[in-house]
Amino acid sequence: MPIYEFKCLKCEEFIELLVMNKDEEIELKCPKCAGENLERVLSSTSYSMGVGSGTGQGAKSQTRTCGSGSCTTYEVPGHTR
Repeated sequence: MPIYEFKCLKCEEFIELLVMNKDEEIELKCPKCAGENLERVLSSTSYSMGVGSGTGQGAKSQTRTCGSGSCTTYEVPGHTR
């Protein structure tokens, strides 16, 4: 059950919607100003990784300045394609 996050372009309020069924129709309307012009935003993630018996390395991050503020790249241990 994913949680989607939207930003109201009228009042800049952030709204989270829990989708229980992918076929469910959801009314996208800001609860603060009743605006219907919403933009889906990329939500922040929160996770924790334990150290296994492998290399003993956890996730690493690198933050740098980008045109929209700051950008973070994560290097997560494990196999790559």
